[in-house]
Amino acid sequence: MADSTATAAKAAEARAAEATAAATKDTRRPVRFRGGGFVPQSRRWIGLAVFIILLLATEAGTRSGFISNLTLPRPSDVLATFVELFQSGLLWKHLLPSVSRLIVGALLGATVGIGVGIMIGLFSLVRAGLVPLVAAIFPIPKIALLPLFVIWFGIDEGSKYALIAFGTFTPTVVATYGAVDNVDRTLIRMGQSFSLTWFSIVRKIVLPGAMPGILSGLRVSLAIAIILLVAAEMLGAEYGIGAYILEAGALYDLERLFVGVTILSILGICVSAALTQIEKHLLRWRV
Repeated sequence: MADSTATAAKAAEARAAEATAAATKDTRRPVRFRGGGFVPQSRRWIGLAVFIILLLATEAGTRSGFISNLTLPRPSDVLATFVELFQSGLLWKHLLPSVSRLIVGALLGATVGIGVGIMIGLFSLVRAGLVPLVAAIFPIPKIALLPLFVIWFGIDEGSKYALIAFGTFTPTVVATYGAVDNVDRTLIRMGQSFSLTWFSIVRKIVLPGAMPGILSGLRVSLAIAIILLVAAEMLGAEYGIGAYILEAGALYDLERLFVGVTILSILGICVSAALTQIEKHLLRWRV
């Protein structure tokens, strides 16, 4: 009798458990993953749409007379002037020297700046000797040094390379040793606890951890390099985007002036796109 009662109780418990599992299964629903980690999503068409809307609004405003053509030219006229510049071949005569000056000067300044910044971040003796020097020369307007560079390197390409390199060097140094300082010290201590060599810690922990900050600093440095490129070409350059803008401004030719500004904007976009590809390659470990 007791055995039959126990068997019945177990059967009732089993049925109750099955009923609870069925009810739970019916009410169960998938939970949305909330650990995306603030991963940015590509929305390129939004930026293009905003740009097109601004152009259309400017075109409508200049054609209706709401915006004076003496202050802002029509985008269609700027486009026509750009086509004429391209067809005449003058576009490449101005663009190629500017690109070569930017590449040489920025590459030299960024390379030396990253190297010096890493040295400052890793060695206390170098930090003690160079940080005050960098702090002293960083606030100096680099354009103000152009006459000095002309005296030292001549009015030809040397002074332009030196100005762009020097202007790129100082912000790159500051961004680089700041990025090295911001590397998580817990990771460094973990590497030391596993008896990694100094070189291995620098190569596998410090440099990858500092790379996002270094690349962010390069974006600022290269923007400064483009500004200094224009300033250098406005002084003693026959061809170049800066010389083209200076000539258009002297003649009050707004269409040509805005063509030069547009070329600089496109150049900046190309530099940013190149840095984005470098980031994707160097920071592919980051999710």
